[in-house]
Amino acid sequence: MLEHGGRLRAAAQRYGIAEADWLDLSTGIAPYGWTLPVIPASAWARLPELDDGLEAAARHYYACSSLLPVAGSQAAIQALPRLRDRCRVGVISPCYAEHAHAWRREGHELEELDVATAERELEGFDVLLVVNPTNPTGQRLAPQTLLDWRERLARRGGWLLVDEAFMDCTPEQSLAGHCPLPGLVVLRSFGKFFGLAGIRLGFVLAEARLLDQLDEWLGPWAVSGPARALAKALLQDADGQARQRRLLLRDGERLERLLLDHDLAPTGGTALFQWLAREDAAVLHEFLAARGILTRLFAHPASLRFGLPPDEAGWERLHQALFDYSKERP
Repeated sequence: MLEHGGRLRAAAQRYGIAEADWLDLSTGIAPYGWTLPVIPASAWARLPELDDGLEAAARHYYACSSLLPVAGSQAAIQALPRLRDRCRVGVISPCYAEHAHAWRREGHELEELDVATAERELEGFDVLLVVNPTNPTGQRLAPQTLLDWRERLARRGGWLLVDEAFMDCTPEQSLAGHCPLPGLVVLRSFGKFFGLAGIRLGFVLAEARLLDQLDEWLGPWAVSGPARALAKALLQDADGQARQRRLLLRDGERLERLLLDHDLAPTGGTALFQWLAREDAAVLHEFLAARGILTRLFAHPASLRFGLPPDEAGWERLHQALFDYSKERP
C-alpha cells in the first residue's frame, strides 16, 4: 500500500506525542463541516435502497445526468483499470500516486508526462489521467484544454480520466457538466469538501454504458445506507455548501499569506492545501513534527503539503512554529 496523509497514530507513536495533542495538517480535507442531520433508523437496519434520492441530489449538485456513487473515489481508481484491455496510459505528474499504482497493477503500460508532452504525444496513448487541480502541486488545467484532449482520445475509443477531488470550491472549472461526453470520465470526492472523509463516498461521472460496467464490477450495495442518507442531505443543502465554499476559499488564502509572511512562498495550492517544493522540506517537516504539527512530506520532488488549521488556536500554533523555524534555519 502507498503511504498517505492522515497517519496520525503512527506519528504519535514515532514522536512520543499523544494523538490529542497534534495539529494534523497532513491531509487536504476540510477541517470543519456541518451540523450533521439525524440518520433514519431504517438506514442502519435495512440494505441500501437505490431510489432514496441520493443520485438525484448528486445529479443536481454536479450538474450531470449520468453518475454512479462509489465507496470513495479510491474504489473507482482501483476498478477502472480493470474495465479496459491492456493499453498505453499517460498520467500528468506529479499527482496522487494511487492512479499510476492502480493501472500498473493491472498490467497497463504507464508513462508519466508533463502537460507539454501530453499535448504533443497524446495520439500515442489510450488513456490520459489528469488530477485537476493536481494533488499535491495545485496545478490547474483549463477546461477547454481538457475538452480538446478528450475529443482527440475519444476518436480512437480512448478515455480522458479527470480526478476532480479538489474542485468543489471552483465548480466553474469543472468538467462535470460536460458528462456524459464519449470518452470522458470524471471522479469527484465527497469527503474532502464536506469534511467527512470517513464516510468513504465518491462519484463517477461518465457514459451510462461505462457506469453499468463499473457498477457490475463493484457489486451491490457499494455505498452504505447511512452514507447515502447523510450525503443526500448535504448535497441538497445549497446554503451550507455556499458557506463552506466561502470559508475554504478564505482560509486557503490565509494559509498562503501566513507561509509568505515567514518567507516560505508556496509553490502551488488550492483552497484546501498549500504546497511547498523546498530542499529543506524534510528538515521543516521534522521541525514541525517535533512540535506536534503534522504535514505531508514528499520525497520527489522534495516538498511539503500544508492543510488548513481547524480553529484560531491552530492558526496561532502554526504561526509560532513557523516563526521559530525562521529564526533557527541558516
